[in-house]
Amino acid sequence: MVSAGARAAAPLGVRNHLERDFTALEPETKWVTDITELKTGQGKLYLCIVLDLFDQRVVGWSMHHRQDRQMVIRAVQMAVWQRQDNHPVILHSDRGSQFRSGDYQNYLAANKLVCSMSAVGHCGDNAACEGFFGLLKRERVYRSKYPTLAAARADVFEYIERRHNPRMRRRVIRQDQKFSALSKPSVISG
Repeated sequence: MVSAGARAAAPLGVRNHLERDFTALEPETKWVTDITELKTGQGKLYLCIVLDLFDQRVVGWSMHHRQDRQMVIRAVQMAVWQRQDNHPVILHSDRGSQFRSGDYQNYLAANKLVCSMSAVGHCGDNAACEGFFGLLKRERVYRSKYPTLAAARADVFEYIERRHNPRMRRRVIRQDQKFSALSKPSVISG
């Protein structure tokens, strides 16, 4: 008999590279991924996201009525396709079966993604994704009733691409402007 802890073991050689450090000084250096469920009149819709810790943008996402490894791989594929460089990126997840699957692990290795996983029972290790899911649900999902899977998909797409990601881009621009203003020489100091 296999214990629950053994079933949730990380793949060989995988460790927690983040150690709850959710800051990234550059884009495409640290990503986190997770899955949430949304209720519709036709059943559950699962959403998997890949979030860049540099600017909190959702750089990859996928939705499906089943949470399986293919849905997770599609979200990571979207992030990889948008990548500007081919340097290694840490991709952190929990130890869900989708993230431990051989197909997922092979995809990460083939695309220079360094797998990082939380210890069993440490949901705080993925707080960045949980934070996004909380925003999505407060600002959109809990205010809506989705009669169909398609209606939920359309609304989540709208939220990610037309509300959340543009808001995160504007936030980075404001931070850059503040830094730029602080780094300009003053009249007094020259």
